[in-house]
Parts: sequence; structure tokens; C-alpha cells
Amino acid sequence: MSGDLPAVAAFTDTYLPTVNGATYTIESWRDRWERRGGRMHVVYPASDYEPTAREHPVESLSFPFYDGLYVSTPRTPRGLYDIDIVHTHTPFSLGIAGYRYARKHDVPLVASYHTPTSEYVEYLPAGVLSESIASIASGYERRYLDRADAVTVPSEPTRDHLRELGVDTPITVVPNGIDTERFRPVGADERAAFRTRHGLPDGPLVGYTGRHGYEKELDAILDIAPDIDATVVFGGDGPARESLQRRAEDIDADVRFLGFLDRDELPAFYASLDVFVFPSPVETQGLVALEANACGTPVVGVDAGALAETIVGGETGYHFERGDTDGFRQATERALAASETLREACLARRENVGVGAAVDALADVYDSVR
Repeated sequence: MSGDLPAVAAFTDTYLPTVNGATYTIESWRDRWERRGGRMHVVYPASDYEPTAREHPVESLSFPFYDGLYVSTPRTPRGLYDIDIVHTHTPFSLGIAGYRYARKHDVPLVASYHTPTSEYVEYLPAGVLSESIASIASGYERRYLDRADAVTVPSEPTRDHLRELGVDTPITVVPNGIDTERFRPVGADERAAFRTRHGLPDGPLVGYTGRHGYEKELDAILDIAPDIDATVVFGGDGPARESLQRRAEDIDADVRFLGFLDRDELPAFYASLDVFVFPSPVETQGLVALEANACGTPVVGVDAGALAETIVGGETGYHFERGDTDGFRQATERALAASETLREACLARRENVGVGAAVDALADVYDSVR
């Protein structure tokens, strides 16, 4: 079968050890592609991560405004050979290198759109980039994507967003997919051990894990925390964490910050929650919502961006309108009351969101440009 699979070079500006949706997607797609007998190289900014076979670090510098992010010049490393398709996961820096490589070697270019420009702006201190600069960046993204032979996005709302930007290249929805071997229901003993390890009390838990970015509007969770009968738990880290912690000290609620969680701990984290809460309006898919569902935990999320599609109302969770604090609280209370019923519906949909189905769709995109 390996002879039927194109050799792919993936170019990305974010990779291990940084953990985010794009990094996880690239890693899981590459793993599944190679399980099928294919070859997928990854070109990424050099960091303290030790590369394995077919991983190619490019000299980089630590980004001064955001810990854990690296930037590099648009260079192509040695070691790429017999590449059939270039797949870029960023329009910037190494995305430019990928574009140049594809054109030099006359191979197709597939571009994945993972992150809105607004999130890149959030990496910088206030005032460094204005809205006008963000608009210029969006225009650049459009021009870059129009130079690709195919574009992939993780959700229908994201495809609609790119169409609104004026992207003319064929756009295919390829859900990122999650590793359902890893994200699975967890037994009572493992859940109890997780609570003990992190000093969490008995009783209902409501929580979130992921990047603590201002654009994710995590303050909305603290808005409802005093009025729900549950301990609120934050996993992860990011630029908004300090301000969230300061505010949490001033409200009448039990709020815990666990910090960065190892990926091996995430299934126990999700399964220990009664409800995962996700107010972010800027998601292109919201992988953490799907991970929570795969562990049997319903999600209450904003009815905006990809979460409008990712959450199936009444089955895998509930929606609320952005900025509607009462609606958010009511949806969370409703999910707490119905958590067992919702859990069964979440588990019944696990295979629909697996990475295997995502790689099937990705293979179809690759076939379409060869």
C-alpha cells in the first residue's frame, strides 16, 4: 500500500514541545500516515525538542512575547527527497519555505488553515499590533491560500470564514480528528487518583483545559463560578492565566488552577469533570471539546465559531450565546443535571471524531491534487 501513498513534507511554525491544536494535529496525522505505510516529513522551528526520523528542525529564535513559541527564517533543511506533496500548516515563516519548495520542485501545495489571525495578534503585548495590521495579515493569508492547489479546514464555519475573506482555492473540510485510543472513558479508580494527586475535593467538577489566551474569553467561566454548585478547575497555561488567578481570588467560588497537564493525564482530567466549559468564540474546531466528549464528558460552549458545529445540542452538550452570562450558567446547570444521559450520547459518537476518519479525508485531498 505504501507505493500508493504520496510522500509528504509538512511545514509548520509550531511543533513539539509546544502543545496546541496544530501541533497535536500534525503529530497525529503523521503517526497515522506512517502507520498506513506512507512517509511524512515535518519541518519545524528548532527548539529543545530532540528530533526523530523525518523531523527537520530549522534554526530559530524564541519568540520574545510568548513563552514556548519559536520563529525561524523561511529556510528549507537538507534531507527532503522524493517529495510528492508539500503540506503547509502556516502561511508565515516556514509556510513560505514550503511554498518555495513546492514551486522549485514542481509539486502540489496543500495548505491547512488552523488558526485565525486574531490569535496570532494575541501573542503580542497590547498595542504592538493594531486592528489595521491584523487586517493586513488577513489579506496576506488570503493571498497565500490562493496560491495553494488545495486548502483544508477543520470545520464548516471555518470554510465559510475563508470564503468570506475571498479565498478562491478549493476548500475541503478535513476534521483534525482525535486519538480515541488515548481519549477514552476512565475508570473510577483512575479518576479518584487524579483528584487525590491534584488535591481536588469530592463533588461536581466543572472545568477547562487548553491555552489561557485572552481571545478565548475564559473570564466568562469566572462570571458563572459563584452561582454553580461545583468546583471550577483550570488546566493549561497562557498569557491570561495570571489575570484569571487574580480575579479568582476575589470571587466567592472554589476555583483551582492546575497548570500545564501532561498529555497522559488529560483523559483522567476530562473524565473527572462533570461538565467541560468552553466560552471561546474563535475556535476553528475546538479539539479539547472533542477530547472531552470522547472521554464521556459533555461540553457547554459558546454558539460561535466552530463550537456551533462541534457541540451537538442535547447530545454532546449545550450552547449559549456569546456574552449571555445567565444563558451560560443555565446551560452548565442543565448539563450538570443531565450529565449521565449526555455521557452515554458522547461515548456513542466517539468513532465519528477519530483521527482515522480524518486521515481518510486527508488522503482524498492529496489524491485530488496529484
